[in-house]
Amino acid sequence: MRKMRTLREYLIERLVDKERAIGYLQAILDDYYIYGSRTVVLRALETVVEAQGGVSKLAKRIDMDPQLLSKVLSNEDTPLIDAFGIVLKALGYQLAIAPLENQNPNAEFATPSLEVQDGIL
Repeated sequence: MRKMRTLREYLIERLVDKERAIGYLQAILDDYYIYGSRTVVLRALETVVEAQGGVSKLAKRIDMDPQLLSKVLSNEDTPLIDAFGIVLKALGYQLAIAPLENQNPNAEFATPSLEVQDGIL
């Protein structure tokens, strides 16, 4: 009989793949623009960190104290862009600004979209 898993366990298994992790984070970021749930983004970052080897491994990749990384990811007062940027840097990606699809770039109040790009912060 097949063992039942939680959604988080399933995600951790799938997000071991770096490209899937980036796609997941892009989807979470898109969702954030719609619903504005900071907690969802922080939990997604924690899930990706765990899938990618945990806080210690990711902290080592970016030469950061693991306790500091853990604090950044768990602190609701940390600016969201900082937490997101740290995890992306450890994965070898960065945030970039791109125009919204089907949006007039000359619109007076056009809202930019951030997307994940290859590279290092």
